[in-house]
Amino acid sequence: MITHLEVNETNNMIEHENLDVRTITLGISLLDCCDSDLEKLNEKIYNKITTLAKDLVPTGKQIERDFGIPIVNKRISITPISLVGAAACKTPEDYVTIAKTLDRAAHTVGVNFIGGYSAIVSKGMTKSDELLIRSIPEALASTELICSSVNVGSTKTGINMDAVRLMGEIIKETAEKTKDADSLGCAKLVVLCNAPDDNPFMAGAFHGVSEDDAIINVGVSGPGVVKYALEKVRGESFEVLCETIKKTAFKITRVGQLVAQEASKRLGVPFGIIDLSLAPTPAIGDSVADILEEIGLQRAGAPGTTAALALLNDQVKKGGVMASSYVGGLSGAFIPVSEDQGMIDAVLDGSLCIEKLEAMTCVCSVGLDMIAIPGDTKATTISGIIADEAAIGMVNQKTTAVRVIPVVGKGVGETVEFGGLLGYAPIMPVNQFDCSAFVNRQGRIPAPIHSFKN
Repeated sequence: MITHLEVNETNNMIEHENLDVRTITLGISLLDCCDSDLEKLNEKIYNKITTLAKDLVPTGKQIERDFGIPIVNKRISITPISLVGAAACKTPEDYVTIAKTLDRAAHTVGVNFIGGYSAIVSKGMTKSDELLIRSIPEALASTELICSSVNVGSTKTGINMDAVRLMGEIIKETAEKTKDADSLGCAKLVVLCNAPDDNPFMAGAFHGVSEDDAIINVGVSGPGVVKYALEKVRGESFEVLCETIKKTAFKITRVGQLVAQEASKRLGVPFGIIDLSLAPTPAIGDSVADILEEIGLQRAGAPGTTAALALLNDQVKKGGVMASSYVGGLSGAFIPVSEDQGMIDAVLDGSLCIEKLEAMTCVCSVGLDMIAIPGDTKATTISGIIADEAAIGMVNQKTTAVRVIPVVGKGVGETVEFGGLLGYAPIMPVNQFDCSAFVNRQGRIPAPIHSFKN
């Protein structure tokens, strides 16, 4: 039974504390679209997406009106395209035609983004995987709504260093091809380790092959709600702090559960998961860094930051998991620099560097995210950063990722404006010592010993 107090409390969270449902993501399997004829393949892809997703945006808007809950994004995730296009695509240019078809379908149904221009290469690359990866720069330069991801490692398989090396080159090429927009293409490209099949958040969303034909996944968000709750227990013990975060996460997740169930019922599509992640925005008061400062840090990046973030991440999971039938995706606290005003302030104040962010990724979701770096950063340096993050994910049995933007023509001390939810970012310095001899070794890093659990 929902009481008037709970209704008023939720309304206050929405009106004053930036509570929203960050995304309703419709996952769609395209496996039944596979065809050796490229023209027919594109036609099947377009028809399936525009048929299954035609009501996604209107339904999301109706749920917003009916319940008064903001739903910021309506998105689509699809089967990794390297699988779908394998029979038809003989060149990177063939894959680009699929990217353009996906972009056209996304525009037709009115979604914000479509994710799944992806390849899963954690142990090796098929010819199709490599063709798709090499097509990414042109695909992102010639589309608006496509998001791309490549999974280069896992706890069970180790890290595919050939793919890691290639992705450093692809990120640099993408930056160059989209340099007129401050290398914006790289903001829609992420490299992962242990990528989940049911992630509703971009740019890493794709519809895994183990999923239903279509499914609804929902990502909730409420950093501002958590911060406001913690203001009321300032100076209290860790026990009180943890209980407050758990109770607040429970309330946030119940809102997401309601939206997910309604969307599932109205669209006639099974409910998949709720992703519990605290996802910040550039809006003032909607920051994960602000939560860390409310916990007791002068600035994010100060000594104690990793411990405070570990506490926050764990309590969000403990509170949220009790509020939903199914929890999945990434489900943690995001720390994207350009999308979090508190993180931006910490970088500008000198308290936060890439190395500290890397340490923080050991205990949260999901990795080095939305970090602008100098445009002259070497491809091998980017590959080394990817390898470090992948190693953290592999050894700790968690998802990690790298989404860095080498902004062509800009250097440390300058800023770049991406706009919207992507925000803006100061260009952060990168370690200048060389790692090319390491990155250029061929093969893969073996899986850790604790991955053998059969």
